[in-house]
Formats: sequence, C-alpha cells, structure tokens
Amino acid sequence: MEVHVELFGIPRARAGVAKTIVHGDRLGDVLADLAQKFPGLAETCIDGRRLRPGYTVNLRGEQFVTDSETKLNSGDTILLLTLDAGG
Repeated sequence: MEVHVELFGIPRARAGVAKTIVHGDRLGDVLADLAQKFPGLAETCIDGRRLRPGYTVNLRGEQFVTDSETKLNSGDTILLLTLDAGG
C-alpha cells in the first residue's frame, strides 16, 4: 500500500528530498523501501527494516513509533526525523 513520507533534518539531507511516496503494510516494509530508494538515508538512518538509534517516526501526526511491525494504512503519512529535531 502507498504511504506518504515527509523527511526532516538529517533524513532530509541524506535523502535529498522533503517528501516521497513508498510502499508497505508495516513500518519495516516502508523503511526497507526508503533504504532501497535512498542509499544515503540507509547509511545514516535505517538499518534493514529498523530505524537506527536517534531516529523516530511520527505516524499520522498522532504518535511516535519505532517498532518495525507497526501496521500502516493506505494513504498514511509518516514523518521521519531525528529524536532531537526541534529541540
């Protein structure tokens, strides 16, 4: 399913884009798709199907998640950012 991703801070700098669309049913699927599309992002922020320490995802502007098994819905928006963003 299609998931909208917005990137902030280091993730944005490593990917070279502010927004993208990827596919997956779970957060780990989305992270793996992001890593494949943006190798620079994978080197810094993503380890396989998981986030590296210091990074988090905000799901639908409602909650922060890091569990790769978190289920997503088609059309969801996630924000990928560093834990110190805005701090």
